Amino acid sequence: MKSKYPILILFVTLFFSCSYNSEDDLSEEIIIDDFVTYDANIKSIIDNNCINCHNNPPVNGAPMPLITFDNVKQAVENRNLIGRISATDGSVMPAGGPRLPQNLIDLVIQWEQEGLLEN
Repeated sequence: MKSKYPILILFVTLFFSCSYNSEDDLSEEIIIDDFVTYDANIKSIIDNNCINCHNNPPVNGAPMPLITFDNVKQAVENRNLIGRISATDGSVMPAGGPRLPQNLIDLVIQWEQEGLLEN
């Protein structure tokens, strides 16, 4: 009789600990009521996904730092940052993938369309 309890506990634990999150669940559209700004929206994307290589000095073959507003703005305007983060071929950024979720890419695109505001 004692041997049934550990099996039952294991079954209940496994059953209730499993979940499924689709990519759609993880990349819901982000709606910004105001303008997208570097300080409020973009800096955290860059810090969480790009700084590992695009630090100062850059490492792992990164061509430039992305640690300041001016660095990121110049990368969007002159170095095809949006094209690089939007790529689906072998040049996926962050390097080694996976590609950024589309909702974050859309925020960077919106930031550019709204004039690359700092704050």
